Amino acid sequence: MNLPNKLTILRTIMIPVFLLFMLTDLIGGEYNKYIAVAIFIIASLTDLLDGKIARKYNLVTNFGKFMDPLADKLLVSAALIALTYLDMLSPWIVILIISREFIISGFRQVAADNGVVIAASMWGKYKTTFQMIMIILLILQLDIPYIDIVELVIVWIAVILTVISLIDYLVKNKDVMKDGQK
Repeated sequence: MNLPNKLTILRTIMIPVFLLFMLTDLIGGEYNKYIAVAIFIIASLTDLLDGKIARKYNLVTNFGKFMDPLADKLLVSAALIALTYLDMLSPWIVILIISREFIISGFRQVAADNGVVIAASMWGKYKTTFQMIMIILLILQLDIPYIDIVELVIVWIAVILTVISLIDYLVKNKDVMKDGQK
């Protein structure tokens, strides 16, 4: 098994550990939120790292093509669901974000079945960046002036970018859904 795939597996294994610290105080007590954020950041960085290594050294595998995006979606979905459970994020936002991921995953599957590879767009990258920032800020619950306004703005930017990136994917790749029958 190559290094990028090991990083993907590591990210997947980190998800329950992240949730343990985020949802309980069994081990770290009052420091749990900081430990959870550290684990989330490290897991997110493994996503960047495994992709760069796989492309640079031509280590792209079918396992990686399948598991890498799945691990990313599991990490973000777990964090969003936990934030909803802790009443830190509205369920409609979580449903919107996770629904977008399912739609794009299905869309990419249809494209792949037709021999088309849909690369990540800049909108998708912005969306991911703001979702990560949103998750980190909401977990940390910083006690500084005006942070609630900053958090609200970041949440709305993440929501708007989620919708824009979905529309962007669908519009740019609308021909993928045509089955050739008239």
